[in-house]
Amino acid sequence: MFGKKRENSEQSDVSERPKNEDITVPGENDDISSTRSGTVPGIDQEKDDIEDKIPDGGLRAWLIVLGAFLMVVTSYGTSVMQDFYERQWGDKVDDVQLQLSFVGTFCLIFANACGPIAQIMRSIWGTRIVLLIGTFLIAIGLIIAGFSKEIWHLYLTQGILFGTGVSLMYVTIMAVAPGYFDKKRGLALGLIASGSGIGGLIMPFIMTPINNSLGAGWTYRIVGFICLGCDLVACLLVRDRKPLSKQRKKLSEIIRLDIFKNKNFRIWGLGALVQMLGYYIPFFFLPSYATWLGLSSDQGSSLVAVSSALNFVGRILAGILADRFGVVNINTIFLFISGLCTLLIWTFAYDYGTLMAYSAVFGCFSGSYFSLVSPITLNILGMERFPSGLSMILMSNIISVFGPNIASAIDGAAGAEPYFAYKMFAGVSYIVATFVMIWLKFSLNRKIFTKV
Repeated sequence: MFGKKRENSEQSDVSERPKNEDITVPGENDDISSTRSGTVPGIDQEKDDIEDKIPDGGLRAWLIVLGAFLMVVTSYGTSVMQDFYERQWGDKVDDVQLQLSFVGTFCLIFANACGPIAQIMRSIWGTRIVLLIGTFLIAIGLIIAGFSKEIWHLYLTQGILFGTGVSLMYVTIMAVAPGYFDKKRGLALGLIASGSGIGGLIMPFIMTPINNSLGAGWTYRIVGFICLGCDLVACLLVRDRKPLSKQRKKLSEIIRLDIFKNKNFRIWGLGALVQMLGYYIPFFFLPSYATWLGLSSDQGSSLVAVSSALNFVGRILAGILADRFGVVNINTIFLFISGLCTLLIWTFAYDYGTLMAYSAVFGCFSGSYFSLVSPITLNILGMERFPSGLSMILMSNIISVFGPNIASAIDGAAGAEPYFAYKMFAGVSYIVATFVMIWLKFSLNRKIFTKV
């Protein structure tokens, strides 16, 4: 009788406890699977939370940034060889300048188009193997380019092989690096993107003396081995924060068309496309514009050198400011300054001093896209859909590659002052992109001064 009363009182005590209160008695109410594995419920979840927490830096994270930076540096600057081949094949090939320009076009197309392939290969073999394959393609593409006897040889080597290798490495690294950073993500990705500015600045100074003394063949081979060494360092430094489950992904899983249901991603895709249409024009045509004005070739080259140097500074600056004020906000401001200086400075630049001022301002502010393309895409889509989104944005850059060609066609048909169409096309592209990014900013958050 007393036993029943005690049992009833115990039951009533339990029923009076809050339903959400955890009642666990070690050894009695533990989950069977937890008991077998020797774990206690709650501790595993805490461990997962600790592992999922983004480190936002640390030695491993900054070593990955270093490896990625070295890869980007060595992937730029090889276009300096076009001038040599123009002089070598100018008497033998019709429209040699036009035909050689497609070497860079093929390179940019494959560098932007092979993102889905990189993701599929990464899902099968893992990050390290894809990086090694990319390293091999970059090195072998440049080394074999040194044996080129025809222009189409360069299409296959420097264009397709080298471009594919750059894509495999860049897309893979950019899928890994953001996972190591949170509040410092803009700075980290800005440092990686700044490598192209440094590459465009220093690689010509390395390649030109070699070319003058040893010729184009050995220049390509030596640069190929330089890229091989730097990219192998990147392969050693870059690794996933979490082990990947090697499960082959289908193309439909890589190219996730459902991301286009996201209105903000569609706006961002339009903004990325428009701003890149005008990016290459000043870098391609400033030297020839300087020659048309009667300036020397050295002065024309110095314009591009200054733009490349300040492009390096601007990309890091964009990353730092984006961490503080928001990635969309900073990209919008940088686009507006780039468009404004193109329309108001380059349009009226008829002497070396004014052109140098334009090169400095445009170089500093025009490259924010490269620093912020990853964090903007990541902020809109989240980490799970980020690789697919980044691949789609990069593939849209294939259209932007033809921006200089479109501007050339307009310039030839307009009948205006030479290079006027280039100035207007580049400037208007940046201004239109500015308004698209303002649209994106208010679509994400309607408050004017909110960090977005």
